[in-house]
This record gives sequence, C-alpha cells and structure tokens, in this order.
Amino acid sequence: MKRILLLTTGGTIASQKSANGLVPAAAGEEMLQMLPELPCKVETRELLRLDSTNIQPEEWLQMAEHVYAALDSFDGVVISHGTDTMSYSAAALSYMLRNLDKPVIFTGSQLALTEQNSDGPGNLYDAFRVAAADKPGVYVVFAGKIIRGCRAVKVRTQGREAFFSVNAPLAGTVSDTQISWINPLPPPDKPRYLAADCFSRVMLIKLAPGIEPGMVEAAVILGYRGLVVEGYGAGNVTNIRRDIASALAKAIQGGLSVALTSQCLLEASDMSIYEPGLIMQSAGAIPARDMTTESLYVKLCWALGKSEDPAVVRDIMAQNIAGEME
Repeated sequence: MKRILLLTTGGTIASQKSANGLVPAAAGEEMLQMLPELPCKVETRELLRLDSTNIQPEEWLQMAEHVYAALDSFDGVVISHGTDTMSYSAAALSYMLRNLDKPVIFTGSQLALTEQNSDGPGNLYDAFRVAAADKPGVYVVFAGKIIRGCRAVKVRTQGREAFFSVNAPLAGTVSDTQISWINPLPPPDKPRYLAADCFSRVMLIKLAPGIEPGMVEAAVILGYRGLVVEGYGAGNVTNIRRDIASALAKAIQGGLSVALTSQCLLEASDMSIYEPGLIMQSAGAIPARDMTTESLYVKLCWALGKSEDPAVVRDIMAQNIAGEME
C-alpha cells in the first residue's frame, strides 16, 4: 500500500467557526477521521495554520522544502490548502520541485469539513487517490478535476467547481470508480532537485482606463525588480494619453523585468498584432503567451530570485516548465 504524507496548511477545509468568522483550526488527524477508509497509508504533519490569503512567498519556500525532504520516504504528498491562493502555491511548487518523480497534490474545499454537505471530504479523499496513482507532478485536485499546478485558476467564490484548467486540457478526472488521465505531465528524465531560490519582489498591475504612468514609476521607486502587467485584449497597453507604454519601456531600459499578459482568461496574449503590443515587444517586454497570470507572476518572482540580470531572466521565462505553456 502506498505511503502518502498529508501536509496541512490551514484554509477553509480546516476551518471552524469562531467569533471572528471561520478560522483554520482542525489538525490533520481530525481531518482524516471525517473520511472513509483510505486507499493508502497516511501520515499527517501540520505545516501551517493560515487562511490562504496570508500565505506569502516565504510559505511557498517552506512547503517546497518540506515536500522535497519527504519524497525519499513517501510515495506522494497531499497538501491541504485554502482555495484563495492555491493557484499561486501550486505554481510555486511546480517551479521549485524540478524533475519531480512523485505526485504532489493540492486540494481544499469551499465549505469547512465540519459543515453539512462539505465538499472537503470528497476532495481530500480524491487527492489521496491521485497521490497514490504514481503520476509524477504538481496537481490541483478539486471537484473531480485533476489540473496541472501551473494551469489552475480559481474562478468561483463559492461554487464547488472552483478551479478551471486555463488554456490546457484537464490532466485528468476522478470519479467514484476510477481515475481517468487525459493530459498528465510527462515523467522526468533526470534526477529531481530542489530549486528553492529566494523570491524577488514583483508587482502585478491590471490596466484600466485612467491609470497613470506614475504607477510604473512607483514600482521602481518602491524597489520592485519585476512587474507583471495585465494589458487589454492580446496584451496591449495605453500608448497615447497616459502613456503607459513609454513608462514601461523606460523602466525596462533601467533594468526592470516586465512581463506582459492579457486580462482575458482564455487564449494567448500576442504582442505582435497591434501597435501598442509591438512597442512593448521592441522595448523588451517578456511575452506571457498562454500562461495564467498566477503562474506568470510566480515564475517572474522565482526567476528574479535566481538572477536579476534581465537577459538571464528572459531566458528562464522562455523555458516551458511543468506544462505551463502549450
């Protein structure tokens, strides 16, 4: 029987009611008591007890280090996590756990385990089943879906089907009777290693009519080393009045790494179509292609943690890691 480690980090799945609303409280053993007989042997460790809105890059590093240390002793790892920032954490571990040869599964719930008709028991049980299935890689398992860690985006605030696989087929599905794999990550051809470099400071800006170029200047003044810009449509930015394009070009020339993506959830950005995009392409903006904003943001943080040389950062950002780009 497979040996799986459950790392708990808090989130709704572990929450209980208090005078201040739901707060993470349940330990791993308490969570397991709410499940039917498991398909694997499970050991639990409490890593964090946080609402996921409070999980920061420091916690990504902590998760990655604990998972990596456990991989020699366990056949897979399940991480119970709040849904609000699960996409960011799953993307972060996708980058840090290189050549991953065992399953690392994120899951959580929209209702606490203690609430009536909670989706928590089903999601957690499915996560253990997938973790015991020998498919290597970082995945989000939620509402019967198996999603690559770099492709998961939360799309509902309350609905049970909270996550969507953006610009990629589902990795697989989980039903009561079977796991069906559709588009899993390929197995590694090199030994696994931990690339837990420090994360550098990156700002995320979503453009809207009326935003001033000073927003870009503020990022530089505040010491950010990278900037992810959600532009319009195919990835366009204002280039006449309130000239964001010129401000970004100047910042890039000064050493700021700028990645440009689209506010549209589906399909790829493309800077080569319209004049504003071509301006940014010529200035040296990093193309997002069809990456999710969450993965793009985390990857730029991670890349800048490895090097602040803009040329090196561009090379890292161009690599297709863990199925983040099709």
